[in-house]
Amino acid sequence: MQNFSQLVVFVGLLLTFSKEGTPFIGELKYFALRNILVQPPMETTRIPVMLYCIYELMFAAVTAAIAIGAIAERGRPGPVLVFVFIWTTLVYDPIACWTWNKIGWSNHLGVLDFAGGIAVHISSGSSALAVSVYLGKRYEYDNDTPYKPNNITNVVLGTVMMWFGWFGFNGGSALSANLVAVSACINTNLAAAAGALTSVLLDYRIQKKWGAVSFCSGAVSGLITITPGSGFVGAPAALLYGILGGAICNLASNINKLGNKDILYDDSLAVRS
Repeated sequence: MQNFSQLVVFVGLLLTFSKEGTPFIGELKYFALRNILVQPPMETTRIPVMLYCIYELMFAAVTAAIAIGAIAERGRPGPVLVFVFIWTTLVYDPIACWTWNKIGWSNHLGVLDFAGGIAVHISSGSSALAVSVYLGKRYEYDNDTPYKPNNITNVVLGTVMMWFGWFGFNGGSALSANLVAVSACINTNLAAAAGALTSVLLDYRIQKKWGAVSFCSGAVSGLITITPGSGFVGAPAALLYGILGGAICNLASNINKLGNKDILYDDSLAVRS
């Protein structure tokens, strides 16, 4: 967390949301938050710039945490800290600038991403796959009998915390206490519930039993799927987001072979799904 705080305060906020720079990356005119209260480097008329800085710190921290979840049980803390610092600067900051900054090239093309479908989920999922391939499999990992959670209670607890926190992600991205924020929160809850039920039913069809892990995985899938459109769509669409997200992610997480060949990577938390 200290690394993220330093990174966002001194570099990340400006590289991502600076008014000046290129369509690909911002500039460091306000490095270390110099004169940021006198001349705000971005348009935040509804909330203070410093508060927005803290909010974006959360996005950066969670995105990196999602990415390194793929290497659980085989990554060392020291190299991971270095990787996170470099990855956030070179990968997350530019993508967030493209998507959310008004000078970003994808923003100019009309790309809509309400709360992080591109900057958070696509970037972390792609990076999780790449780092999984690079590090290789865990010791005694077998595609035919993948590892099972060793503490389902923690899985459920973590899912509950994520579900609650996602209201801050999606609802908070409205940057105001308005109808857009309320709609985003409702859509978030509907998509998560639909994804959870869909995943449970799909696993029940095969395993003939209800699974708490399936429920949790489906809920997270629904949360992730609705994120980019949470402030733009209505409740019926949110249900569809959740159903499709729960179904597709459930099937993707169970794919261990391509043809007759084993997949050559081990994604601990199925982040790539």
